[in-house]
Amino acid sequence: MKILHIDHHVLFREGLRRVLQQLPGGVDEILEAGSFADGLRLAAQCRDLDMVLLELKSPGSEGAGSVKVFRQRYPYIPVMVVSSEEDYRVMNEAMGYGARGFIGKNSTGLMFLSALSMALSGIYMPPQSLWQRGMAVWNENNRNDKHRADTREYRLTPRQLHVLRCMAAGLSIKEIAGTINRAEGTVKAHVAAIYQTLHVNNRMDAVRVSGRLGLTEMSYV
Repeated sequence: MKILHIDHHVLFREGLRRVLQQLPGGVDEILEAGSFADGLRLAAQCRDLDMVLLELKSPGSEGAGSVKVFRQRYPYIPVMVVSSEEDYRVMNEAMGYGARGFIGKNSTGLMFLSALSMALSGIYMPPQSLWQRGMAVWNENNRNDKHRADTREYRLTPRQLHVLRCMAAGLSIKEIAGTINRAEGTVKAHVAAIYQTLHVNNRMDAVRVSGRLGLTEMSYV
């Protein structure tokens, strides 16, 4: 696997390089660029890239629009945004321009590896941005009803919702892994994403909040 990382922070590039080396199957080569223009040049020289990791605030970048620029030039190279910018509106714009995924720099190494794996095989939607979107809609549409949020805005992926319902049923991590035919590490990554989406820190709160939002069949006061 060959990955291009575009970010002006050298220290962050070095740290992410160590995280990338933990990917299952390993990484053959990690190319680095300190500006968007340098990243475009490297992409032109290396047409066999498997993924581009892009910081939207890199010098020469046009914010979310830089995803559009990159995809227009190299439509065959997937782009995943790894950025300090976590506003859900920016995320929506970047995804609309064709980003395969979007994850904030405050994520853990485990969360990043899970997000990258999902982006390589499909699309990764950041749970923290979904939470922001849900809160924005709650504030806008529910000013006169502060007791219940619009549950439609707290969407989890089908897999995360399945894991959440298994948690509500009292299944252990090992039992959930057997149920969905995935490794325990993958289940733990889903659980971490669920916690971020629901803005909770433990299983009890996750089940309680999900019940209130109507995400599980159980209802908690």
